[in-house]
Amino acid sequence: MATDSPKSEARINFRLPADLKQQIEQAAAHLGQSVSEFAASNLAQAAQETIREQSVTQLTNQDRDLFFALLDNVDAQPNDALKTAAQNYTQQME
Repeated sequence: MATDSPKSEARINFRLPADLKQQIEQAAAHLGQSVSEFAASNLAQAAQETIREQSVTQLTNQDRDLFFALLDNVDAQPNDALKTAAQNYTQQME
């Protein structure tokens, strides 16, 4: 039994140069896709990559070493803001 794929309801409309539209149509045809399928697939991939890149913090080796050195500092004492945050957390968990 065939299942229906979810119906797309959202739309994106934009203008682009005619030569770029022709390239997109040609690329879609090479893949056996409609222009809409090609555009949606590539836009989704670009969106996911952008979100991933913007969600990750990359440190230089020097920054990484400093970060770990600060974590390893056993003599460090919590400041007032950290103490207050810990108290608030404890109260919320009770």
